[in-house]
Amino acid sequence: MASTVAEGRLEVLQICRLLQCVHEGNKAQIERLVSLGVDDLINLTEPHEGKGVLHLASVANNTDMVEFLMAQGARPDVQDKQGRTPVMLAAELGHDRVVAVLAKKHADMNLTDVEGKGMLFYCVCPTKRHMRCLQVALNSMADVNNVSHAGVPLFLLACENALECEGMCLSLLERGADPNATNQVTGRTSLMEAVKAGAAGLVRAILKRGANVNALDAKKFHAVHFAAETGNFEIIQVLSAYAADMGLLTAEGNTALHYAARGGFADCCRFLAQRGCNPKQKNLEGLLPRQIAKDLGHKASVKELKKAERLHGKFSKGSGGTNELWALTLHDWSHECEAELRKAFESASDGIVGIEMVSRETFISVLHELKAPIEGEHVRRILLAHDRQRQGLININEFFKGLRYLPRTFVMASYESRKKKRAGKAGKAQKKSKLNLPMPICSIPPELIYRRDDGGPPHFMIESYQLVTDPNRFDRDHPPGHPIEDDSAWYIDEPEKIYINISYCVKTGDTDSLKLAFNQKVPVDVKDRFYKTPLMTACASGNYEVAKFLLDLGADVNARDQFAWTPLHHACHAGQLDIIELLVGSGAAVDTPALNGATPLMRAVESGRPCCVDYLLKAGATVTAENKAEQNCLDIARAYADLRIVELIQARIDSLPKPKDNKKDKVAKLQAKPRPATSTSSKEKRLHSASSQQGASSAVKTAAKADSVILHSTQITSGALNKVDISFAPRTVWGKQLTTHQLMEKKEKRRQRFTYEIDFDDFKMPFNKNLQKKTLELLEES
Repeated sequence: MASTVAEGRLEVLQICRLLQCVHEGNKAQIERLVSLGVDDLINLTEPHEGKGVLHLASVANNTDMVEFLMAQGARPDVQDKQGRTPVMLAAELGHDRVVAVLAKKHADMNLTDVEGKGMLFYCVCPTKRHMRCLQVALNSMADVNNVSHAGVPLFLLACENALECEGMCLSLLERGADPNATNQVTGRTSLMEAVKAGAAGLVRAILKRGANVNALDAKKFHAVHFAAETGNFEIIQVLSAYAADMGLLTAEGNTALHYAARGGFADCCRFLAQRGCNPKQKNLEGLLPRQIAKDLGHKASVKELKKAERLHGKFSKGSGGTNELWALTLHDWSHECEAELRKAFESASDGIVGIEMVSRETFISVLHELKAPIEGEHVRRILLAHDRQRQGLININEFFKGLRYLPRTFVMASYESRKKKRAGKAGKAQKKSKLNLPMPICSIPPELIYRRDDGGPPHFMIESYQLVTDPNRFDRDHPPGHPIEDDSAWYIDEPEKIYINISYCVKTGDTDSLKLAFNQKVPVDVKDRFYKTPLMTACASGNYEVAKFLLDLGADVNARDQFAWTPLHHACHAGQLDIIELLVGSGAAVDTPALNGATPLMRAVESGRPCCVDYLLKAGATVTAENKAEQNCLDIARAYADLRIVELIQARIDSLPKPKDNKKDKVAKLQAKPRPATSTSSKEKRLHSASSQQGASSAVKTAAKADSVILHSTQITSGALNKVDISFAPRTVWGKQLTTHQLMEKKEKRRQRFTYEIDFDDFKMPFNKNLQKKTLELLEES
C-alpha cells in the first residue's frame, strides 16, 4: 500500500511531533494531535525516510503502543520509501509479538518492498524469534514462492542458510514452496544450496517433494559436485538413491571425483567411482583425480583412485556385470528408504511385525507403490536373484543387504564396517595415554559448609536487595525528587528477606545486592560451593562492570579454585579481551599454571580468540610453557584453534633468542655468589622494634587521656555529651536504579559484546562454541 508523505511545513512539523510522542510513549499528546491535527495525520510518513508511527513502534518492539495506534486509526500496511511495512521491520528484528499483533489486525503479508522482497524474506534468520515470525506469516497465507527482483527465490535464500535455518526451510516446503526454485542469474537450485550447506535432512525433504536431482547451474555444476567438494558422504549416498548422474562434467571439465580427490575424501572417491563417475576422465588442465590427490598428499584417496582406475574397464556400464548402475541405484534407494519399505511390507502382510519373508506379488506391489527406480526386465532379475529355488518367497533382509545382486565391496555395509574399524583404532590409541591426574571433588561437601555466627545462611548466600516503595506512585523511570517524598515504608509491609547465591548476582550484574552483602561484612573473596570467588564468576561470564566493581573493592586477582585456575584463566577461557586487560593491569600473573599445568595463554588459545592470544603474548606470557601432558601452546593451537592463532604462536616462537653455548658465561655464573645481607636486615629489625614500641606507648597515653575524669567533666559542663542527633534518616533509600532506557542500552551492549545469541538458552561462550565446531569437524572426518 503506497503511503502518503507529509507535504508542506504544517504536515511535516505535525508528523515529526507525532513521531516524537510515539518515541516518548505520550499517549495523551498523541490523541490530541490525531484529533486536532491535519487530516489522516496518523497515516502520514516523514519526508526523509518515509517512516510512519507504526514503523517506529514496531522497531521499538512496543506492542502496547502498536495496539494503541491501531485503535487511533493507523493502517498496518503503510510503506516507507524502501517499500517496507511495519510488519517487515518487526520481522527483520525478530519482534514476534509485534508481528502477531499486526497479523491479528490483518496486515498484508504479500506486499513487497522496492527490491521485490516480501515479508518472509525478512524472517530468514537463525533465531527462535524469527522462526515464530515466520510461522505467524505462514498462518497469514504469505507467499512462499516469492521471488525478488534480483531473481532470488525465497526458498533458495533459506536453503543458502540451511545449516542454521533448516527448520524454516522444512516449514516453507510443507507450505508449498517450489522444490525446484532456481536463481535466475546463477542457475543454482535450492537442492544445490542445501547440499552445499550440508543439511542432509533438508536434501531428503527436497528430493521427496520431486526436485530435479540432475539440474545444472550456469557453470554446469551438479549437486553431486557440491557434495563431493565438502566430502559429505551421506548426501552423496542420498543423491545416488534418487538416481543422480555421478559422471557429469563442469564447464572446467571436472567430475565429482576431481573435487573429492582435492579434499582427500577417500570414501567419497570410492563411492563415486563405483556409482558411475569415470576415474580416468581428465579435466581441462589435463589432470586425473588421482594426480590431484597425489599432489596434495592424500594417500588414502590415491589408493582408492588407483583401484578404481583398474576396475573401470572391467565393470563398465552395460557390460552385463553384477554392478550395473540400475542395481547400484536400487540398492542405495532401498538403503535410504529402508524404514518405509519395512513398514509397507509389514502392512501388506497383515501387520506382522518383524516379518522376514514376503511373497513375490507383495514384494513387487510394494516396490511399485513406493516408486522404486526399477523397471521390467530388472524386476525379473531381482526376483530371480532372491528366489533361486522358485518358492515364490523373498527374504527382505537379504534384499536390504544387497549381497544377492551386488559384490560385497559395493554394498553400503562395506562402508559402515570401515568406519567401525577406524573408531576401534582410535579407541585403542586413547588407552595408551599415561597421564592420569587425580581430580579433586568439584563441590564443597555439605558438612564443610558453615552457617554464619548469627545462624544465617553461609556467606555465599547473600540477601537480595529489594526496593520497598509504592509502585503506584514511583518506579525506576519516575523516582521521588527528594528522599522525604517517598514515605511508602510507613504504610507498606516490609518484604521477607530472600537469600540468593552470590554467583547468580554476579552473572546477572545485580550490584545492588552485592553492595548490600559487602556492607554486611561478607568477604569480597568468598567462595561458593564450587570454590569460585565472585571475581572468577564475573570473568567466566564476561561481566566487565562487575569485575571492575570487585577489583575496586580489593578482590584477590590471583585467587585459585579447586583446579588452581585464577580469574585470568577464566577470562581467557571466556575469550574476553577487555577483562583480560583489566586483570593484567591489576597485577594478575600471566604465567600461573593450573592443576594440569595449563597457563592462561593456553586457555586463550583453546577459546579461539586471536586478539586475546596477541595481548597475552605482548604482556609477556611464556609461549614455550608445557602442561603435564607435555603439550606446549603451539600443540594446543593446532588442536583447537584456527590458522591465525597458529601463526601468532609460531611467530613468537621464531622470534625467541636462541640459547648460547658459552662456557665462560656458565663459569662466571657459578663463581658469582650472593652476599649475605645480615647487617642491613639487623638494622631494619632494630628500627622496626623501636617504632613499634613508640607506637604502643603513644596508644597507651591516648587511651589514658580519653578515660581521664577532667576530660569528662569538661565535656559535661560544655554540653558535648548531651547533644541529640536530629538528622533525618529516610526509611526508603533509593539507590541508583537504572531506568528502562538504560536497561535497554545495557541489553544492546551485551548483544554487541556476545552477539544476538546471548538472548537464547542455547548460547555458548567462545570456548564451548569452538569446541563444538571442532567436534563436528572431527565427526564429519570420521
